Amino acid sequence: MTPDSWVPIPDGSPFPLANLPFGVFAPAGGPPRVGVAVGDHVLDLARALGDDTFARPSLNAFLAQGRSRWQRVRADLLDLLTDPACRAEAAPALHRRADVRLLLPFEAADYVDFYASEHHAANIGRMLRPGQEPLTPQWKHLPIGYHGRAGTLVVSGTDITRPRGQTRPPGTGAPTVGPSRKLDIEAEVGFVVGTGTPLGTSVGVDDFADHVFGVCLVNDWSARDLQAWEYVPLGPFLAKSFATSVSPWIVPLDALSAARTPPPTRTEPLQEYLRDGADWGLDLSLEVRLNGHLVARPPFTAMYWTPAQMLAHLTVNGASLRPGDFYASGTVSGPEPGQRGSLMELSWNGAQPLTLPDGTTRTFLEDGDEVTITATAPGPGATRIGFGEVTGRVTAAGEAR
Repeated sequence: MTPDSWVPIPDGSPFPLANLPFGVFAPAGGPPRVGVAVGDHVLDLARALGDDTFARPSLNAFLAQGRSRWQRVRADLLDLLTDPACRAEAAPALHRRADVRLLLPFEAADYVDFYASEHHAANIGRMLRPGQEPLTPQWKHLPIGYHGRAGTLVVSGTDITRPRGQTRPPGTGAPTVGPSRKLDIEAEVGFVVGTGTPLGTSVGVDDFADHVFGVCLVNDWSARDLQAWEYVPLGPFLAKSFATSVSPWIVPLDALSAARTPPPTRTEPLQEYLRDGADWGLDLSLEVRLNGHLVARPPFTAMYWTPAQMLAHLTVNGASLRPGDFYASGTVSGPEPGQRGSLMELSWNGAQPLTLPDGTTRTFLEDGDEVTITATAPGPGATRIGFGEVTGRVTAAGEAR
């Protein structure tokens, strides 16, 4: 049972004491610093704990300190926020969340995006390779991924400029250059690495929690028409690198113990380094809204590959980890039509336009559209904890130069 806090926490708040997600905020007239969300407030950790590690514009210094330090700080915060004797000293470190500016919570060292949903991968395969096996031969033997662009990770609320690039319209022989006509979303879950590793070593599935600090929400915006022309044979490039939106709050793994689930049944034998040890499937319920309208509820429990397996595969070749490394799950989709985490699936690549409650239709995103992804997970008892949101609004393509 979670003890009561002297900080007022509204019923149903996504940020109860069982959560305590970390982020970076800028108070009015003050420099950016690390904080923790509790109810409708943000606690300034440098001031509350007297620790300059948190008087910085990113989490990276704290991430580098490792799991025992992460757990010790969490325990100290629980004591601080539940002990009435601490109220007078700690209360001045509280800011109303509505009064601060939330920033990108970490400096991304590298960014890798996976393709871990069997339902998403099968849907894409059926669209692009009709009449063939929807999954590629290696799909159930390893978590497929690609290296993204760390420099274009942006915090929730950042406008997304429609990308330009080469496409080859159907029925034409030559490519053209212009704004993407098939701008899409990908509702994903992201994982922030803390403890690094030396080059030439790897991380086993059972060591996942020693290296990954926490979990956030991701929208990996995608230009499907750019991707269709460029991705053979090397994979996504400009279709993905223009922007990836990240939620401002990182939920620690230690807040997700009640959300852990076994992975789905395996239909192919796994290599030893990918064999499931500790259960690191996660029961996260995502919701996707387009212009305020709920369009999908993707379930993370349906993911074929777990985040522990993704990290094991990412490092099996000896690739090193650094504090601030970041990887995402790829589009989260479930088996039902209303559980698809991309417009490409929801509109079946434009063949079945999606009708919104206001009567408008969409195949892909139009200028001015705003997409918001939220998620919750089970906490202790009947508690549910939230991840905040990741939001972005599409603006018109920039001028050609």
